[in-house]
Amino acid sequence: MEFSKLTEHEERIGKAVMNAALKVHKELGPGLLEKVYEVCLTHELKKEGFIVERQVEIPIQYDSIIFDEGLRLDILIDQKVVVEVKAVDQVNPVWQAQILSHLKLTGLHLGYLINFNVPLIKQGVKRIIV
Repeated sequence: MEFSKLTEHEERIGKAVMNAALKVHKELGPGLLEKVYEVCLTHELKKEGFIVERQVEIPIQYDSIIFDEGLRLDILIDQKVVVEVKAVDQVNPVWQAQILSHLKLTGLHLGYLINFNVPLIKQGVKRIIV
């Protein structure tokens, strides 16, 4: 599989995502609902000047038909980077496949799966590039 080289802007967003996740996790710790982390992560990224959307519905095309009820992205940053937020004891491998599918169907190249229910946030972050 050949991966795209990320743009400087995508790399800057990626760094901001990591910094925001670290800040939110340090402040709140593990054990809260996903929605709480999603709201706080969005807030931190907006403070950095990014355009951040939550619960974004993305239509999908299948069999030459466009379906409006396709995907729902937890967080979309600057129309460039997807973030899936979790707060679970055990990460399901299908969630990584979900991010890959989101990237493929949106034509984007960078996504993050972030599980906040971990002692150290670096244990809960998976960066995915296509």
